[in-house]
Amino acid sequence: MDHERIAVLAHEKFPDRAKTALGVMRYGDQEVCGVLDRDRAGDRVTDHVPDIADAPIVESFADAHAAADGDLDALYIGIAPIGGGFDESWRSDVEAAIEAGCDVVSGLHYFLNEDAELAALADEHGVDLVDVRKPDDDLTVASGASGDVEADVVCTVGTDCSVGKMTASLEIVAAARERGIDAAFVPTGQTGIMIAGWGNPIDRVVSDFAAGAVEEMLVEAGDDHDLLVVEGQGSIVHPAYSAVTCGILHGSMADGLVLCHAAGREVVHGYESFDLPPLADYVDLYEDLAAPVHETSVVAGALNTKDVADDAAAADAVADFGDEVEVPAADPVRDGADRIVDGIVDAGLGSQ
Repeated sequence: MDHERIAVLAHEKFPDRAKTALGVMRYGDQEVCGVLDRDRAGDRVTDHVPDIADAPIVESFADAHAAADGDLDALYIGIAPIGGGFDESWRSDVEAAIEAGCDVVSGLHYFLNEDAELAALADEHGVDLVDVRKPDDDLTVASGASGDVEADVVCTVGTDCSVGKMTASLEIVAAARERGIDAAFVPTGQTGIMIAGWGNPIDRVVSDFAAGAVEEMLVEAGDDHDLLVVEGQGSIVHPAYSAVTCGILHGSMADGLVLCHAAGREVVHGYESFDLPPLADYVDLYEDLAAPVHETSVVAGALNTKDVADDAAAADAVADFGDEVEVPAADPVRDGADRIVDGIVDAGLGSQ
């Protein structure tokens, strides 16, 4: 994305249920000039999330536009609800953005370009509606070409959805680059695509083409870097999202896996009747599932401790997690990802 100054829509969800908004604000190159959340209007971003750049939280796009002195390039929809639907209460803000000459970037399954009213309004005002979850038209099945890329490939895999796989991936890339490793992020979801400006939205790809869509990205980038970190999605035990997890695992033909978990999570998020297996079981699950296509191993762990207030308790949780899965582990946000990169490097990955 080439937008420089943006507003982010996160009505009634900021910050805890606005994963896309937080991802863009923390890792994107865009300057976020305002957050739309009618429930928290009048607050500041740092009232709720102290470790990212501050911005006003406002009632509407008109308020964000005014706060930015009319200097905005785009409105990003920063919410990714289950099912990816469009809430009609957002329409007035989207229309106001278009009428102000701003592009609108969405990661929803509901495509703005297929909304006749919004498409006509965008055409009238000469702006773009960017549906980042719309896959390329020329995707095909995998051929096994991921196994031939020159770069080493690491894939983040999860015990559940919403445990921090994208965050871990981006932090791993940053920490690896600090060590002089030529690493790159391979985005597979809407937030990662908004941040990186490229990628394939695997959860929208026809299932036969999911592995091929991952392979396409690795072939495109694999000769230009020493380490590719593929953003995982969902979880292999998830009753709704396991298919996308398997597609990424097989399509990436990863040389190493980083297991991601949220501290204290015991049941599947949004499907609370399903218990999570013991953490150590995931190591065998992922390694055994990958093996027929490409043998791999879990080389490190990333624990999301955002809901653990005490630093000492968080450190204990990370240590227990690492002991249980028997790999180096860290909270990549709280601690940095150096320990995770240690596991990657110790496995012989990341140097050519």
